[in-house]
Amino acid sequence: MSPDGAQDTAQQPLLTVENVSKKFGGILALSQVSLDVFPGEIIGIIGPNGSGKTTFVNAITGFVKPDAGKVTFKGKDITSQEPHKIADLGLTRTFQVMRPYYSLPAYKNLIVPLFSPRARRTGGWRGGGKMGSRDTVAVDILEEIGFERDSYVPYKVASSLPTGYLKRLELARCLALRPDLIICDEVFSGLSMSEMASMVPLIEKLQMEGMTLIMVEHRLRELFRLANRVMVLNFGCKIAEGTAQEVMEQSDVKEAYFGSEEVYEYV
Repeated sequence: MSPDGAQDTAQQPLLTVENVSKKFGGILALSQVSLDVFPGEIIGIIGPNGSGKTTFVNAITGFVKPDAGKVTFKGKDITSQEPHKIADLGLTRTFQVMRPYYSLPAYKNLIVPLFSPRARRTGGWRGGGKMGSRDTVAVDILEEIGFERDSYVPYKVASSLPTGYLKRLELARCLALRPDLIICDEVFSGLSMSEMASMVPLIEKLQMEGMTLIMVEHRLRELFRLANRVMVLNFGCKIAEGTAQEVMEQSDVKEAYFGSEEVYEYV
């Protein structure tokens, strides 16, 4: 990926999704959806409610088994592999409905991924077996994504944290695995305007450090500031792909969003 976001055609995709389809009962949730994601890109996935975005992410990360199609990550077929095995390869995700260990302090939520085989292999922690060192690494990661180190926030029980910090904690748990690609599911959802404004430079910083991201979003204004390319889903079908301006100029995309203020407010 070039600095201006242009795709380097000589570069191999980090993630390739080929003609993935999925039915739930008689309902077609995904119909032959394909996508290439290149190293260093931020890809946005948008579409109306029920368009198949979450099913698409779940199919990539092993939480649902596709009925057809193939998912390849770093040249390895990961179709229908278990989620923990996919995460161990370096493909992690956040969840729209946050899933922290609510009874543990924020920094202790990172101890589990810091104990993982991947973290050990990639140097995610260098504690020499000392728990205190892992605790320090956990706080370091939280500080990188916006927790104030000199405050008590990293040490607060997760159940007491507001949504903004819980969203950052989801990201921190991914980063503890030293991933190659993070899928962010509605990372801006539920945030105040000031929280969103502080989240945007954090995502930009991750990209500048070489991270590849897929972002599923309804907050189009913020997403379009970040995404190099955008894929649009509707009724389980891919109806557009390109820059934010390119996809939003297409008539079928406007029709999919007809009646939504987002099209007019955020484009």
